[in-house]
Amino acid sequence: MSLSVDIIGDVHGRADELEALLKKLGYREHSGSYRHSQRTALFLGDLIDRGKDNARVVGMVRAMIDHGQATAIMGNHEYNAICYHTEHPETGKPLREHSAKNRNQHIEFLREYEGKPGELRTTIDWFKALPLFVETSSFRAVHATWHPDHILAIQQQLNRSTINDEFLLRASVKHSPEHRLIEDTLKGMEIRLPQGECFHDKDDHQRTEIRTRWWLTEANTYQDAAMVAEDTLEKIPTVPFTSTDGLIGYGLTEPPLFIGHYWLTGKPQPLTANIGCLDYSVAKEGGALCAYRFEGEPELSVANFVSVERIK
Repeated sequence: MSLSVDIIGDVHGRADELEALLKKLGYREHSGSYRHSQRTALFLGDLIDRGKDNARVVGMVRAMIDHGQATAIMGNHEYNAICYHTEHPETGKPLREHSAKNRNQHIEFLREYEGKPGELRTTIDWFKALPLFVETSSFRAVHATWHPDHILAIQQQLNRSTINDEFLLRASVKHSPEHRLIEDTLKGMEIRLPQGECFHDKDDHQRTEIRTRWWLTEANTYQDAAMVAEDTLEKIPTVPFTSTDGLIGYGLTEPPLFIGHYWLTGKPQPLTANIGCLDYSVAKEGGALCAYRFEGEPELSVANFVSVERIK
């Protein structure tokens, strides 16, 4: 992969914003694909759900990949879609329950692909071919968490870091090693709050667990350790942090790492000197679609973040 890479955060079915961002980055549509004469793109997953142009986004990204202009990794929404549309070979039940909550999270995608079983199956198969992470000589990319033990397990179990049917079935069993690997890698590391504590997330679901700032090695309070949306952070209890899990660290001498997933707001900037989160909540009103123009630098720069505001 070229050192000149534009790394793009969660798109969530917002095709107009994706087109605007690609054009701002200097890509132009030619022969069925957005192209750049000197750069390539890397998508951090969560191409789908929430927005109303899921098929268009998938088509744009697939075309760029097919023409050698981009790569993409899997996000939790692609993984959830795979499980939602895959039945267990023995029970016939979907690997992801068709509950009201799960259907609501996936509803825009379902509406677009309704009555198109062939296109749906092709899209799900394409999702399954997306790798769980990318690692080059100059940077790393994963949707939510870079856990060295999980990365090693993925490399040992999966060809080209893409899931297969056997792995998918094992990962669908809660508390299995494969389930934990997927949960942490694509959805973030979580720890339970102290007894009696809870909060409500962005979708107003009551939570008794928090996603952590896993790259830290210590925290004073649960609020300090929490990786949640800015408008949710004040809801996290400030009681002393006592968990022995959830913080694994990411050293400043490690290669630059790019993640999505975490619904950031405000002016795009690095989380640390060598970690950049590129999910700036384009799926929410007031959010933005964000990219980072990477040139091989070991320390990330605010100047290299590029974004476009959500189009109403």
